[in-house]
Amino acid sequence: MPESVSVLPAPSKERIVPEQAEYDDSVIVAGVKVTRKSRAELTDHVVQTTLDATPHPPRLLFDINGHAVGLCRSDRRYAESLKRADVVHVDSEPLVIASRLLTTTPVRGRSATTDLFYDFAEGFQANGISCYFLGATDAVIEECVARMKFLYPDLVIAGYRNGYFDEAALPAIVADINTTKADILWVGLGKPKEQFVSLAMRESFEGRWIVTCGGCFDFAAGHYQRAPIFLQKIGLEWLHRMVLRPRQLFWRYLTTNPVALYAALRYTRRTEASAPKA
Repeated sequence: MPESVSVLPAPSKERIVPEQAEYDDSVIVAGVKVTRKSRAELTDHVVQTTLDATPHPPRLLFDINGHAVGLCRSDRRYAESLKRADVVHVDSEPLVIASRLLTTTPVRGRSATTDLFYDFAEGFQANGISCYFLGATDAVIEECVARMKFLYPDLVIAGYRNGYFDEAALPAIVADINTTKADILWVGLGKPKEQFVSLAMRESFEGRWIVTCGGCFDFAAGHYQRAPIFLQKIGLEWLHRMVLRPRQLFWRYLTTNPVALYAALRYTRRTEASAPKA
């Protein structure tokens, strides 16, 4: 993912705590509080809260996978950024399996960001919700936009730009995004930068949701393929990706997978909100 996006300082304002309902249907997986919602439930939640006219600051939707869990153990600031999100979803079948084996309130299925990208597009198209794409190279983001317009002719893509900028440009970028009146801002800069940038933009973005999406723009542009379904279901999609991109991913998985496995086994439990009431 783009390496020219600098790490931004943490926002100076205190986090605005979202409605408690955002947290009620949750469970702790590998030490991170995550939503138990399925893909369909999460899509409906984002669509409905976007259409709701009740004023609120933009909500943040982040994800966790094995890489994220590994980062949480080595990067305290990244771990704190996940706590500031309104919703964190699980983009990892092994972590979903851990929630099933170790809790009585498991996650109701993996919500792969590459799947949600299309689920959301369908929901946004049906409800007149507009979105903006921020990330990747000029060529990739333009290919992504062209493919999404082909697949979803009535989807309102309010604007897009590449992910190569430094922090000094961020205020002007957010101001430009706001002129488009986009409801949803997709941020694809890779972990942990996309989380830091999203938190920094939260104070000035005028839309409803900021959603991080890693390499989804490259995927939508057709630059790589998902693993076969059977590998996805047994939690080995990471192996497929590593075989296809060993130079980029071998060391990452070698160093983060053992950490993620330990954290999943040691720090997965139900939350108090998810516990059965007496």
